[in-house]
Amino acid sequence: MADTVEEQTLASPYLPKTARIARKEQFTEHECYYELVLPDGEQIEYQCGQFMQVSVLGVGEAPISISSAPGRTDRVEMCIRAVGDVTNALHALSEGDEVGLRGPFGNGFDMGQLSGQHCLFVAGGLGLAPCRSFILQTLRQREQFGDVTILYGTRTPRDLLFQRDLEAWQERPDCELMVTVDRGDETWTGRTGLITRLFREITIDAAQTAVFIIGPPVMFKFAVLEVLAMGVPESKIYCSLERRMKCGLGKCGHCQIRHVYVCQDGPIFSYQQVKRLREGI
Repeated sequence: MADTVEEQTLASPYLPKTARIARKEQFTEHECYYELVLPDGEQIEYQCGQFMQVSVLGVGEAPISISSAPGRTDRVEMCIRAVGDVTNALHALSEGDEVGLRGPFGNGFDMGQLSGQHCLFVAGGLGLAPCRSFILQTLRQREQFGDVTILYGTRTPRDLLFQRDLEAWQERPDCELMVTVDRGDETWTGRTGLITRLFREITIDAAQTAVFIIGPPVMFKFAVLEVLAMGVPESKIYCSLERRMKCGLGKCGHCQIRHVYVCQDGPIFSYQQVKRLREGI
């Protein structure tokens, strides 16, 4: 029997579902953590690297990366930076308030395909938000992977995100975490300098290591040069391209790069794919 008009409407990818802010935490001056829960135990299934369209009634919607570990669940975690009308409106909301959710969108990434390999995660600034999903999944299935190394850099100590996670990862004997800030302050006793300096402190088996680089474009450029110099193949270097995404459905063209729609074909690409896009192949 064909779906009713009501059922078809409810299934439309253009219509958001209502979610409640179950938990909100101010991470920094500009970034907030959110745990969003769907009503009545409704489930959402997503993979590492995917994103949701989050909306505020009467204001609009914005694409936001998923920060929680993948799976099928009734909740999703995000870290949102206040940079525009929608994200500023989100920051003004409180626990218990409702938002709209569309998605998930994007190709995502199945960490299971890397079973038996080493993993190197390189996150800069807000890039830790989407990268956290990959890290949590890897640590949740720790026995499936070899060495796990996490490099994280921010501008200042005040910009550090997910500090409880950083402390937990630092204490784990089965992964290595290195954190650096561009500029320290009177309280900072850790590493100081650009994240690319951390590559001098690690040793990897290049042929057996998958590298995930998520952060601002300038960081990606120089981090890629570092891992290429270490001998990592272009096909095993992955990044997240979040390029002016708007509709999430490949209809508006805002995120188009040549023949590719980032919201559909990405946002996760190998450097080999990125290089071909850049060269117009």
